[in-house]
Amino acid sequence: MSLLQSGIIGILAFIFILGAAVILHEFGHFIVAKLFKIRVETFSVGFGPRLFGRKYGTTDYRVSAIPLGGYVKLGGDESNAPIEGEGAPDIPPHERFDLRPRWQRILVAVAGPVMNVLTALAIPFAAGMIYGIPATPAPVVSSVIPSGAAQTAGLQPGDRIVSFNGTANPNWDAISGDALLSPNEPLPMEIERAGQRLQLTIKPTAVTRDGETAGELDFIPDYGNVIVVISDVMSGSAAAEAGLQGGDRVLAVGGQPVKSSEQVVQYVRSHKNEPVVFNLDRNGRQIQVTANVRPGEEKLGFYLGQRLPMERGGPISAGRYAVDSNIRIMRLTGKALGQLFTGKRSVRNTISGPIGIYRVASAAATELGWAGVFTTLGFLSLNLGIFNLLPIPVLDGGAIFLLLIEGLLAVVGMTISAKVRERIQQVGFVVVILLMVFVITNDLLKQASIWRGRNSNTPVNSTPAK
Repeated sequence: MSLLQSGIIGILAFIFILGAAVILHEFGHFIVAKLFKIRVETFSVGFGPRLFGRKYGTTDYRVSAIPLGGYVKLGGDESNAPIEGEGAPDIPPHERFDLRPRWQRILVAVAGPVMNVLTALAIPFAAGMIYGIPATPAPVVSSVIPSGAAQTAGLQPGDRIVSFNGTANPNWDAISGDALLSPNEPLPMEIERAGQRLQLTIKPTAVTRDGETAGELDFIPDYGNVIVVISDVMSGSAAAEAGLQGGDRVLAVGGQPVKSSEQVVQYVRSHKNEPVVFNLDRNGRQIQVTANVRPGEEKLGFYLGQRLPMERGGPISAGRYAVDSNIRIMRLTGKALGQLFTGKRSVRNTISGPIGIYRVASAAATELGWAGVFTTLGFLSLNLGIFNLLPIPVLDGGAIFLLLIEGLLAVVGMTISAKVRERIQQVGFVVVILLMVFVITNDLLKQASIWRGRNSNTPVNSTPAK
């Protein structure tokens, strides 16, 4: 795949993922508003000038010029009129959003985030029903990287991890997630070796990729019968020159049977000054290919994917898989934010904006195809839903919070005046704009760090597979 093709795919994936997450959010507001017979003046896919559309009843269904999301305009809801630049026409009182019972307005507001959460649950649920659920083998160490964090801690091949950082019977996702957020921090672990329990402490190695610092444990997990496949080869790369092709199944590297994509990555890293011999299965035919990392480069130029054995199950197991997947994401997100507020984690390593979303979307699409696109959509949708529940004016959470305060004041015969409400909305708008400026600035600084690393031949993003 050429750099141009990769860039186009990345842009399209970014537009699709961000657009779908926002449109689904707005669709949640739309459905509940229609349910309560509140007038929906506009349902727009995209922002800015109207390109085309059609009006059904009182709703203008349109496609607008900027394809980064969309919006819903409710009759009588002027909180977003300054953004959309549209005034409210004469609307019968029974169709006005602002004249509806407070509980209905709260349900309309909460429906957007709920739709995002349902999307995040639906994607892994559908994957579990269609393809099955990835097997979760016991966390056994396959091999350790010489002089790495695992070897320093005393880990050996065959060790089974029975407790990691306070979590009993962890799976590989929990272990790698804790390590990811804890570079250079001592993490307690308990292992089982030859029937004996041993207490160890490991400090994940700090590595920098895409301008962010993360922790690595420097050992290769034993995933069992995992299938490692070359998902894509960069055009003009050393891998392409050697004859590696997308779709090749990697059977062995350097004469060693392959048990994970991490094993291939680590082997190439540690043998970059030597020929690397791959044993491959290409369309049922076994071949051998030798590749050489070019002088001054850190990688061969291909992406890896791996497939765990899939276990078939019904709706209950697929539902459990969907819930567990989202709980894991929320747990990692919560831990990262906690580290931010306690000073253990920098803002640059915690918060990403549109540029960061583009990087993730582009990598997911080029390396994993549609599976990566929908996985990223689920992740972004969950975070968008949670973010919108924050009690910040102009966000759904701010609207809900304000309605609840109004309800409490109504008990004692008080109310919030229209002028005070307007001031609150203005403050919230300024806060959101400042937050956007901060996030985009952080994105640009992070991207500059990545470019500096590439220009200095530092392996900032030297891992071609994850």
